[in-house]
Amino acid sequence: MAQAFSLPEWILACSHPPSLRQIAPVSKKLKSIGVVAGLTVVSRVLGLVRDQLSAAVFGTSALNSAFLTAFRVPNLFRRLLGEGSLTAAFVPTLQHELTNRGRDAAFCLVNQVCSWLLLVTGAIVAVAMALSSQARLIGGQEERWYIAADLSVLLFPYLVLICLAAVLSATLNVLQRFSEGAFSPVLLNLCMIASLGGAGLHWASTPLGQMHWLCAGVLLGGLLQLALPASTLLREGWRPRFDLRWTPGLREIAVLMLPGLWGAATYQINQLVIQGLAMSIDDSSASLLFYSSRLMELPIGVFAIAISTVIYPLLSKHAAEGDLVAMGVDYLKGIRLILLVNIPAAVGLALLSEPIVRVLFERHNFTAADTAAMGPLLALAVLGLPFFSVVSLSARGFYAVRDTSTPVRVATLSFVVNLVLAYTLRGTLGTAGLVLASTVAVIVQSVCLQVFLSRKLPGMSLALLRFDILKLSAAALGMGVVVAGGWWGLCRGHGLRGDLAALLLVIPAGVAVYGGLLWLLRVGGLEELGGLARRLRTKLGL
Repeated sequence: MAQAFSLPEWILACSHPPSLRQIAPVSKKLKSIGVVAGLTVVSRVLGLVRDQLSAAVFGTSALNSAFLTAFRVPNLFRRLLGEGSLTAAFVPTLQHELTNRGRDAAFCLVNQVCSWLLLVTGAIVAVAMALSSQARLIGGQEERWYIAADLSVLLFPYLVLICLAAVLSATLNVLQRFSEGAFSPVLLNLCMIASLGGAGLHWASTPLGQMHWLCAGVLLGGLLQLALPASTLLREGWRPRFDLRWTPGLREIAVLMLPGLWGAATYQINQLVIQGLAMSIDDSSASLLFYSSRLMELPIGVFAIAISTVIYPLLSKHAAEGDLVAMGVDYLKGIRLILLVNIPAAVGLALLSEPIVRVLFERHNFTAADTAAMGPLLALAVLGLPFFSVVSLSARGFYAVRDTSTPVRVATLSFVVNLVLAYTLRGTLGTAGLVLASTVAVIVQSVCLQVFLSRKLPGMSLALLRFDILKLSAAALGMGVVVAGGWWGLCRGHGLRGDLAALLLVIPAGVAVYGGLLWLLRVGGLEELGGLARRLRTKLGL
């Protein structure tokens, strides 16, 4: 268990120029962050194309809302059993096994985790498919609910594939191989685009037939997402075996996982309830809520998750070595990098939500009325973007020192806040009330996590970044003035030409102003951000 230092000790440790041993890790990890971020950019762009295609084909219809709700259910379990508490408990334990007992013992632990995961997820899928197939026996529901149940039967097998893929990708991360896990979502998006835009549009004669092709694309994508990390691990020496032995390493993962399982469950159940509440409002609300969330999560997925994915094994390594000073330095560098991008992203998305939605989505079955309804939802959602973007790394700071109970307590509080506000605001504000409830809840979660983390590990206190955060906020405010002036004063009301001008001229102008203000204010981390940007351009061939 990591030792807690007092704040004066941390200030004394951090007031002297850190040694190269302390500052080098994140700098060396910029290459890995660049790889993950570059591949995530490709994945998110393809995900956006996928969403544009589904919006154009299905609009905000009951069929589309039913699919998005049905697809959320296996993803709930994926994030619980694959990418959530299991991975958080698995990575430090596997790192310890690899460091102390070698690669063969680590691969043995991987086999045990995969074997139990296959058993558990297989049982969940069998029960869920059986129950969903009988949903039409329950009378008195809107048709969209029955369609969602029917589609769930088709989509649930994706759960087994993606949970196993998540464990194998986490194993590769511990082995310092990050590209395969970051690339696997690209495969899913490509399969979904090809199945709907290719086979679905050409070979299906009805919207439901097109939707069935989209479900087939999900399953094929899940299979490829599993095959990619598995084949890489085979080349690393892993040999898959079915092994249900209950070893000390597996027991340690279970002990670490159980509190985190509840924490992850509260968030995912929260999202499922919000999706259900949106489904209960009307046919289109669930679709509008999903698309606004996807746009809001774009900068999170590209930068915040990439940084968290690469830094988490590093934090675990520092914690295992008892080097809390280096752990705090790398954690704060990660937070600063995340906020450098996500604070201005929130400002830009909020101010330009209308033209962004219109340019990206308004075509075919996605109408001007849908744009008018979705724009305010996006503007409300991005208010929580800077907070949401740091939650993942803050929680992993606790996981690195094997404290899974604190994130659970905070997640439970966020769960209660979200549900109470959602039920309270839904009647008066409709879908906007659901978005506002989620935004307030994530702000509460982020603030509480950081307060408790700084008490446990003072070197991770954001108070040490307060001047940088103030400078970032000031630069983002200056950028916002330029963006708002350009949109409201020059571009708004000029149709598609004005929208394109806002995206192609006003946004770059705002970015230039933001970068200039950062330079004038001498904000830390610019060198790392510049290095990351250069690696991104190289990866994207720009």
